[in-house]
Amino acid sequence: METARYNRQIILPEVGINGQQKLQQAKVLIIGAGGLGAAVLPYLAAAGIGEIGIIDDDRIEVTNLQRQVIYKSSSVGKSKVLEAKEMALGLNPSIKIKAITEKLDSKNAISLFEQYDIMVDATDNLNTKYLINDACCVTNKPFVYGSIYKFEGQVSIFNYENGPTYRCLFPEEANDVRNCNDAGVMGISVGIIGMFQANEVLKMVLGIGELLSGKLLVYNMLNNEQQKFDFSKTDTNTINTVAFENKYTSVESTTIEIGAALALEQINNPEVVFLDVRNSDEYPKITIKNGLQIPLDRLEAALHQLDANASLFVFCQSGIRSEKAVEILINNNFKNAKSIIGGAKALDKILHKGTVSVS
Repeated sequence: METARYNRQIILPEVGINGQQKLQQAKVLIIGAGGLGAAVLPYLAAAGIGEIGIIDDDRIEVTNLQRQVIYKSSSVGKSKVLEAKEMALGLNPSIKIKAITEKLDSKNAISLFEQYDIMVDATDNLNTKYLINDACCVTNKPFVYGSIYKFEGQVSIFNYENGPTYRCLFPEEANDVRNCNDAGVMGISVGIIGMFQANEVLKMVLGIGELLSGKLLVYNMLNNEQQKFDFSKTDTNTINTVAFENKYTSVESTTIEIGAALALEQINNPEVVFLDVRNSDEYPKITIKNGLQIPLDRLEAALHQLDANASLFVFCQSGIRSEKAVEILINNNFKNAKSIIGGAKALDKILHKGTVSVS
């Protein structure tokens, strides 16, 4: 152990040599290498967490740099987790970093979670949060939750020592929650919430302080007010291996997606409708002659405007709300509905390259 490196925390009575050894033996998985992950990773690495895994299949875009501050402008286009690994090892070469260039899904979640002690939810995707929760329940592992909406952030710990889970607090999955691509975010917001998450990880490993298990911390960046709300475990919100497999096998078999490039090959097909479920004030604007805009919150009331026999290619800002829209359409007998992967951002990128004719 490099005692000189960790001297300032070792001299804390609550840490000491024994605490530093606990940190060295800990294994933490960070799910998502975006804004939250970019705030969590440096502090866990610097504190001496012995093994850190980072999973994300995304690549760095210039729009990420405003809040994902561990990346350089020269890294645009490169793998986030590979760049994150290089940064973390540059900060502390005495720890292990495993970069996993995959998307977390039901096929890899269980086997991956079994390798780590604590999971950190650094995602901005609602469906992934439920997946993390359910996989943690199956593997009996805790996870540190973080979420941002505009200028407000939330932090909690779920499934710690059989405590309340994410589903105890948020039982309903049918929720139109926007991510930062849709709603906007200040970089400092993800930094603050990410450090709150890192703090909970370190307290959990060291066995000190009061953890946010059964408590939801809500922090407002504009007025610096924070509140804590208590919540309890509900017996009905448990999931085992069989229930997990049944649920996610069913979900994945009914998830219908299409790539943006493949969808745009049908741009001049009169039997295809590009359905924009964003609000009218959202950018980028996508102008397609066979396009139609119906915001998600008005979709069910406007189904009469759609041809049930048409092929509906649905998009939102980044692909989250469009998945919910496809679910609504399929439940109302629109059998040919698909969600465009990457949403308006992906469509706009291709259209502005001039490789697709919109006439």
